Amino acid sequence: MRSVRNAIVIGFLIAAGIGQARAVEFDSILRWRNIGPYRGGRTRAICGVPSQPNVFYMAPVNGGVFKSIDYGRTWQPIFDDQPTASIGALAVSISDSNVVYVGSGEGLHRPDLSVGDGVYKSTDAGKTWMHLGLRDGQQIAQLAIDPKNPDRLFVAVAGHPYGPNEERGIYRSVDGGKTFQKVLHRDENVGASDVQIDPGNPQVVYAGLWESREGPWENGVFNGDGGGIFKSTDGGKTWRQLTKGLPSNIVQANIAIALSAPKTLLAAVRTKTIAKLYRSDDAGETWSGTTDDPRPGLGIGGGDLPVRSKKSADRVLGERGLLEIDGRRENLGRLARRTRR
Repeated sequence: MRSVRNAIVIGFLIAAGIGQARAVEFDSILRWRNIGPYRGGRTRAICGVPSQPNVFYMAPVNGGVFKSIDYGRTWQPIFDDQPTASIGALAVSISDSNVVYVGSGEGLHRPDLSVGDGVYKSTDAGKTWMHLGLRDGQQIAQLAIDPKNPDRLFVAVAGHPYGPNEERGIYRSVDGGKTFQKVLHRDENVGASDVQIDPGNPQVVYAGLWESREGPWENGVFNGDGGGIFKSTDGGKTWRQLTKGLPSNIVQANIAIALSAPKTLLAAVRTKTIAKLYRSDDAGETWSGTTDDPRPGLGIGGGDLPVRSKKSADRVLGERGLLEIDGRRENLGRLARRTRR
């Protein structure tokens, strides 16, 4: 009986040795490939190319930049050789689709996040990249490119998530990112959450400021009321705060412009006590709440925009809330079921 067991053990050892030898052989002819998942955590930055409906760019907050040229069926990483994989914003120039800007850092506040090292630019649709600046901003929440001039852009810099720093607020470049000028800020504690350019008049720019800081422990967040919504009508030279109908103690605000009716704006506004979606039909001069349901204005950690329809200014989808169609509000679950039909 003992000899039989010994024979079985010897057989297993021989088989293992052969298997190990074959594994070494296979290692020399096979290569590793990623079969999923195809994203690295949350995703805040995604954009298409209007002149190329098959092309999309997508950037997970800690997974680099991916590009699809087949309507999103497959994605290829195009940012892996850069020193950061943390991305918070993406923008493609409408007037020159070869020009792509990337803002690094997650661009939001939450207990676990990764920071970046400024703004990057590609002039060949993502084949190669160059670092531009704003390295100490750490968190880029949004980018906005002039629809008529790819060298003119605005950057919303949220700043250090765990402490004060000077490089935060709204920055403007008129030379394709060679230089940046700080055009809107309060102090070292208040960063920027958003910036949007009026598609019909690039001299009109809207911006959101955000005052928040993460503590060194889980869910230890400190919010201030230095945020707000601001507007410039001279291309970012001067700004004024929009207040009529909005709360006075805003922590954070994110803005969406209706492409078909640029005077119609939506804003997801948070204070220390409420989160609410507001609407303006006079280019921000006056605002009113669209719903008492707080979910559309909440976002996830901050920085999530409402989605606006190009065809109708009355169709707005809050990131986690309700759909409003011509004044009628519908639950997202019913909308999804109707869409699947």
